Amino acid sequence: MADCIFCKINNGEINTSFLYEDEQIMVFRDINPRAPVHLLIVPREHIADLGAAEEKHKELLGHINLVIAQMARQEGISDKGYRVIMNKGADGGQEVFHLHYHLLGGAPLGNMVTYR
Repeated sequence: MADCIFCKINNGEINTSFLYEDEQIMVFRDINPRAPVHLLIVPREHIADLGAAEEKHKELLGHINLVIAQMARQEGISDKGYRVIMNKGADGGQEVFHLHYHLLGGAPLGNMVTYR
């Protein structure tokens, strides 16, 4: 997708320091962190959101969860706890329409869900 910021990062059009990368996913720090640790875990393949995932993505989705646990250990937040968020659609808070997960931790995160 030509206008997708995560696709641009994946294609090297936007310079980003990866904390982890392999042939399926990339992990980097959020530029607008909401916690002391705020990482983005993004598949390299453009998948608009979780609703667009298919049976063929089953292994990828499992891999993402294993890497999230690995990154939590690497960032030193695994023992005290962390939050993983995946937003779907505008009402769900999705701002970039490329499937991605947020890993947040490093401080008490408080109430999990609020709405106006």
